[in-house]
Amino acid sequence: MEYTFEILAFLLVSGFIASFIDSVVGGGGLISTPALLALGLPVPVALGTNKLAASMGTLTSVIAFWRAGKVSELALKLMPLSFIGSAIGAYVVYLLPEQLMKNIIVVMLVIVAVYTYRRKDWGDNPLVQKFSTKAVIGMIAMALGIGFYDGFFGPGTGSFLIFGFLFLGLDFVTAAGNAKALNFASGIGALMSFTLSGSVLWEYGLIMGVGMILGALVGSRLAITKGAAYVRPLYLVVTTLLIGKQVYDLVFK
Repeated sequence: MEYTFEILAFLLVSGFIASFIDSVVGGGGLISTPALLALGLPVPVALGTNKLAASMGTLTSVIAFWRAGKVSELALKLMPLSFIGSAIGAYVVYLLPEQLMKNIIVVMLVIVAVYTYRRKDWGDNPLVQKFSTKAVIGMIAMALGIGFYDGFFGPGTGSFLIFGFLFLGLDFVTAAGNAKALNFASGIGALMSFTLSGSVLWEYGLIMGVGMILGALVGSRLAITKGAAYVRPLYLVVTTLLIGKQVYDLVFK
């Protein structure tokens, strides 16, 4: 592979922009994966390399949100379930039709976007102070289920996790922090699968990962300091872009 100044700069800048967005609401893969494909990497290698870089950025986000008190202790306990779910999802990836998943994902993303837009009371203040047994069971199912989805398919994972935590009563910023914790765990599960199959270009991934670390630091700091007024609009924009991409793939591919 080539390592010119232009390629190194491209990896750093695209990684920074992708992680800046991904650190708060997910969806960074909309930028980083096409960037790697543009460099001529085969699709599996681009996906695996992106998982390496994204895991570096996600870990940075988790640490930033955790230090600011925006990651629940329960979310940290749920991380192993997301890892297990992702590993299982990656294992059965060929057992379910991808086209079916694409159809379902468009419907689910539209529901998430419309519901989030209509719920004006999701702001800086949490709706619950203590989780009920039913809410804890819901979080366990969410960690396993969305972790499985991330390992199997992936697009919209961050949006679904944030929506799930919002639905259970958290404020936007804490929901984003918890989502990144579970997203990191599921991403590691998928990264292990890509590594075992030899689909990770480590040099490109580590270079892009540096850009993602910087983007995650800036993005998470803005989310923590500006709160829901910053997170909510970005969340809706990224979710809408995800819907557009999935519809485009269904129609033109």
